[in-house]
This record gives sequence, structure tokens and C-alpha cells, in this order.
Amino acid sequence: MKELTTERTQNLEQLISEITRYEQIVSQWDNNQKVVVERLKEAIETLHKEALTHLIKTVKKEAFPALREAVKDELVYGLLRYHNLIKPPTPPLEQRIEQALETVRPGLKSHHGDVELVAIKLPDTVEVKLVGTCSNCPASTLTMKQGIEQAIKTYCPEITKVISVNHTVTYTGEKIESPFATSQDSGWVALARIDEIPNGGILPLEIEGLKLILVRNNEIVKGYRNSCMHLAMPLDTGEVENGVLSCLHHGFKYRLETGECLTSPGIFLEAYPVKRRGEKVLVKVA
Repeated sequence: MKELTTERTQNLEQLISEITRYEQIVSQWDNNQKVVVERLKEAIETLHKEALTHLIKTVKKEAFPALREAVKDELVYGLLRYHNLIKPPTPPLEQRIEQALETVRPGLKSHHGDVELVAIKLPDTVEVKLVGTCSNCPASTLTMKQGIEQAIKTYCPEITKVISVNHTVTYTGEKIESPFATSQDSGWVALARIDEIPNGGILPLEIEGLKLILVRNNEIVKGYRNSCMHLAMPLDTGEVENGVLSCLHHGFKYRLETGECLTSPGIFLEAYPVKRRGEKVLVKVA
């Protein structure tokens, strides 16, 4: 049994290696050739999905326990998930709330603040607490509405009320902005300080589910989506050398100054506008 498992693993690894090799070859082709391959791939996948749908309907009628047992196999599960024929279980409410809070923490931490979950009051209410500088900031109401509340409702549609347990703050000194403030510069969010971004390196960040990397060359900062143009793999685990970022997964290289892909010229990383406000680095995310 162990020998069969080892043989299967080796066969899968060989198959994945071949797929990756063919994808790298196709990535070098011109757009017309790529379109043909993409259409062929879509047609084959549509045919497979239709066949799998018929198979599942038949098995469910005749032997539903056998189908449930088959789905425990990671390969079967992954294939059915790829074709959207099964849905992953919905994570518990508390876990989804914590996931939502993680998406806004980079913005809060750029202002030396944070947020904590205090209580879940079913069926529709969540209480949170702002900590650090955010706890006594006059912009905390704005932070709650446009950052924390929006994130929680996105991850947890059943929640309609997000309440802060912090006391209202009155402030008459220097103006302090929420990391989620909007004005004539709608969509600009303060995500980091300039000294938090390694000079000649990258800083990965995430806000409301959007994953970004900030790139710094002395005083110049650029922002890109944290997604390789090949298979959308994350870039923040790659290496930077002489201003070139190499994706860890399949070796695609990008010139950080421009976002251009050196492995497949003419392709660029998705860029996000960046500007400085003192020591703060703001990114336009909407």
C-alpha cells in the first residue's frame, strides 16, 4: 500500500512538472497563439465539467456514501473545487471576523494602532475595540466606518452592526487622519511609513483582501499587486537583486522600477498609484 502511495505521488509530481514546463513554453508565444491554446483549454475543461456533473448526479443517486468517501481524496477534491462542483465549508463566524480584521491591520498599524474583537452578539452584531493610537484618535469613527465595519461585513454578510466599545474622543490639536480617510483624494490609504520599506527591497501588505507589495529605491516608492503574471503566484517570497524581483515559484523576473516582466517582455505587473505625505506612504486602492 505504501509503495502504491509513493508511486502515485511520484506520478503526480511528474505530471505537475510537465504542466509547468508546457505553461512556460506557451508563455513565450505571441498573443494569437496563446488565444488558441486558451480556447482549447476552456473547451476541454467545459467538457470535463459536464462529464463530472453527470457522474456526480448518478453516484449521488446510487451510492452517496461512496461519493463522500471519494471527495476525501485531495486530488478528487481539488479537481471538483477547480470546476466549482463542490463548495468548501464556510469557516466559523469568529474565524471570518478575525480574517476581516487581519485585512485592515496593516492600515491601522501604519498609524501605530490595532483592533481587537470584543464580543459577538448573535444574530447580527459584533463589538470591537480600537487600541494603540487608534483608541484615542479623533478619526476613529471614520476608521470604524470605512475600514473595520466594511471589512467585517464583506467577510460576514450576516453581520449588520459593528460597534466600537471605545469612548468618543474630542481632539483640538494637530489634525490626525484615519488610514481609511476619504476626501478629494478618494481611495488613498496610508499603509506604511517610508522607513518600514526595505531600501532596495519589498514590503508585502494586505488591505481588505487586496494583497500588495511596496517597492523602495531610496526615496522613490512603487506599489504593485502581490501577484505574478504567471499563475498569479505571490511575489513577496521572491528575491530582489539589482532592482529585479524573481518569483520563487517559476522564476519569472520583473524590473521593479517599471513593473515590466523580463521573462515575457510586454507584460507588466498591475501597478497602484503611490504618493508620500511626510513619512507616510499612501496607496490608491480604489
